[in-house]
Amino acid sequence: MERRQFLTASMAAAALGVAGKASAQESAKSAREYYRIEKYTLQNGQQTKLTETYLNDALIPALARRGMGPVGAFALSIGPETPTYYVLIPGPDPAAMAKLELDLSADDDFVKSAKPFWAAPAAAPAFLRVEISLLAAFEGWPKLTPPPSSATKARRIFQLRTYEGPSFQAHVDKVKMFHSGEFEIFAKAGFHMVFFGDTLVGSRMPNLTYMLSFEDSTELDARWKLFSNDPTWKKLSADPRFAYEPIVSNITNLVLNPLASSQI
Repeated sequence: MERRQFLTASMAAAALGVAGKASAQESAKSAREYYRIEKYTLQNGQQTKLTETYLNDALIPALARRGMGPVGAFALSIGPETPTYYVLIPGPDPAAMAKLELDLSADDDFVKSAKPFWAAPAAAPAFLRVEISLLAAFEGWPKLTPPPSSATKARRIFQLRTYEGPSFQAHVDKVKMFHSGEFEIFAKAGFHMVFFGDTLVGSRMPNLTYMLSFEDSTELDARWKLFSNDPTWKKLSADPRFAYEPIVSNITNLVLNPLASSQI
């Protein structure tokens, strides 16, 4: 009798353990953030001033009222098409990200503060074009992690890298590669990893985008040298799962400086 009770209790405990593990896994997945990246292509002069004022006085405060943040606001430093500003918005709800403009248009405080930018006349537009993409955080890096220098507004730069895949399978394989040891190699080389996101809606798909932070370009170069010379990286990049053919067809590599309004 005692043995049957023991076995019953053990099976129940095992079942609870499995259920608990599954629940924890589902909780971890549900905790993944989503990212909205806005790219503002501008002209030097009035457009840059107007956009900076809009971000500082209208957009970022409105996002804070919605519980979205910390928000990154950056100026392109190294890359094509300058001046270009980027805005990185994290949040838990992809639907809210997708209909952000609709929600903002119902926010009276936002509409009032944003009017010079949102209602700029065609003869003096606030921007040339705006492009928006929506990303889902990687399961292995589910939350945006600002560098400590963001809190003190210390000197810092950011590297925004986008990897395009030649096929959907190659893209999936590259994402798996990050989860098969690449995160750890980044950490070992001393990188500060900000976010990793899989593009759900955007241009030039399939692709993924991630962001790293450094004190300056000297540190950026030094960290990448450590990464490329790491024996673990050389082994991982030679793994047949990831090296049977190029799994990344194009890389866009941008260096960004934070604007004064940036919370990252």
